Amino acid sequence: MSAESLEQRGRWPVPPPAGYTVEDLFALPDLPPHTELIDGSLIFVSPQSYLRLLSIKLLERGLEQSLPSELKVVREMNVVLDKRNAPEPDLSVIRASAITDDRLSRFPARDVLLAVEVVSPESESRDRTTKPQKYAAAGIQNFWRVEQSGPGRRLVIHVYELDQVTNAYVHAGIHRDQVKVSKPYDIDIDLTVIDVL
Repeated sequence: MSAESLEQRGRWPVPPPAGYTVEDLFALPDLPPHTELIDGSLIFVSPQSYLRLLSIKLLERGLEQSLPSELKVVREMNVVLDKRNAPEPDLSVIRASAITDDRLSRFPARDVLLAVEVVSPESESRDRTTKPQKYAAAGIQNFWRVEQSGPGRRLVIHVYELDQVTNAYVHAGIHRDQVKVSKPYDIDIDLTVIDVL
């Protein structure tokens, strides 16, 4: 729903005094696709670039290559962290047992093993700071922040793991041409093939 159409209809979404809840997010009519809830506020996602789309597609394929049968890769689905937070990672690796109904529109954080955010100009601050802090606080063990930088807009993946003592992410590596990690399972993705997709 565009700002113009909201204005024409004479109504802007006005949050309750204490902010929106997860229940509100999934009950409010006419919200744009991919709306997120962060700290009780609705976040409307901007249209994505073709390069960002290709990046997500490459990572999704790569994550699925060696995926154990007890896990699934899902794309752009809300993850409920708490009563006032339901962000939508670009990709998530979840427990297959969490898929109990084909009408599901969200997953609880306890079923997410990896959250992946591909940074875009409009989401830069949220993807670098806000979301990782919230994912860590909710106990999601692994987080990837994907940047596009340098000549040819190459992918750079920052890999983070949850430190059990501090309940915060620690940086576990930077991957430029290939991401090869063992958590949450053995993953090996050639990042250079994005040029030929």
